[in-house]
Amino acid sequence: MDTFVSTKALPSDIKGFIYPVKLIAGVLYPDETLWMWAKKELASLWGPPEEESEPSLFSSLTEYYADIAPVLYRRFLSFAGLRDAADLPDWKKSGCLIENRSGCPRKVNIDPGYVNGARLVLASTKDHAHRVYIGRGIHAEVTLRYRGKRWTPFDYTFPDFADGRYNLFLSHVRKRWLVEMAARRLPND
Repeated sequence: MDTFVSTKALPSDIKGFIYPVKLIAGVLYPDETLWMWAKKELASLWGPPEEESEPSLFSSLTEYYADIAPVLYRRFLSFAGLRDAADLPDWKKSGCLIENRSGCPRKVNIDPGYVNGARLVLASTKDHAHRVYIGRGIHAEVTLRYRGKRWTPFDYTFPDFADGRYNLFLSHVRKRWLVEMAARRLPND
């Protein structure tokens, strides 16, 4: 006998549950003017950035990014507070809207994701064997994991993530996550 389980109503013990993460966004951009524009757009969505990485020359240029510029840089922002990882599809959709507003063809590429104590997860509109569909046309990828007190890549991890150039920024964000999670566990006065 088949059993039907409704997804419309959640049991009362699940309501209000969130999977707490630190929201980040990676931005590919060709120049400082477009970086500042993208940073302002993201801040209008998610609040002022809490952490900002140094710029890094993006060395994984493919045809997919050729519509932006022949030379690109990548920077990351993280945003204050703990957010619900279930919002990842919304974050990616918002990032795509900002990309579309940057020009035609787009002038920036925005990759939202999150950091917690164990991983960096990025959202994508593109399917692949190592990505999981999470709804609304969006896939999630565990890009790096934190293991043995360091960030470690997978065989599919993009080269610029695998070479460790973003690890310092990601570690700062991870540390904020740890501090904020510890504060949540403190007994209420």
